[in-house]
Amino acid sequence: MSADTQAIPDHTWFKSSYSGGNATECVEAALDPTCVLVRDSKHPEGPHLAVSERAWVNFMAGMQYQ
Repeated sequence: MSADTQAIPDHTWFKSSYSGGNATECVEAALDPTCVLVRDSKHPEGPHLAVSERAWVNFMAGMQYQ
């Protein structure tokens, strides 16, 4: 996992369906050929995380039970 402070304009970001119903708890993700990017939608210019596809799938599978 890595953090990056540069904006990534080439990716299409989407809000996670697991984000809260109000504007204060939003996570956005973008698909990349080598990883999944994750950022705080309130600070799109801020850092983002890059995680492997496998890590993302495992994370999402774990969220089903929350």
